[in-house]
Amino acid sequence: MKILIVYFSRAGENYSGGSIKYLEKGNNEVLAEKLKALLPEADVFKIEPLKPYSDSYLICIDEAKEDLRKNARPALKENLKSVDEYDKIFLIYPIYWGTFPVHVFTFLESFDFSGKTIVPIVSHEGSGFGSSEVDLRKLLPNSEIQEGTAIYGSRVNSADSILEKLAKI
Repeated sequence: MKILIVYFSRAGENYSGGSIKYLEKGNNEVLAEKLKALLPEADVFKIEPLKPYSDSYLICIDEAKEDLRKNARPALKENLKSVDEYDKIFLIYPIYWGTFPVHVFTFLESFDFSGKTIVPIVSHEGSGFGSSEVDLRKLLPNSEIQEGTAIYGSRVNSADSILEKLAKI
């Protein structure tokens, strides 16, 4: 079985543990690296916006809210050519305004995920999955969406045991 780890992550100012903190590395990048260490055979792809959001948390959340309101599908810096060779895809993303960032929509709408197994892993600071699981099922009706997990962003550095369980499914 061929595995792909796909993630969206943002460094800079982030809301974490009740306050705004500067992160050298985004929470989801930390999770992706930890999962890759558990699944060394997996390929990894980072969803990167062509035009990144601001490093300022307060500006970023306004930009993300406006993109969601406009139902934007912003361009990515690069994209995969195909997902055809993959059977299982771990999809790691933050919750922005109750769902995944619009850049994740751009990525997901670029391919046919029929027959693929998708394992969502979410970082958040209190919202859990939001509506992202519902949105994922709507976007990918012919995929098997497995039960994933929601991890507090402020706790990603201690998420090893959670990721170990997910790596085995």
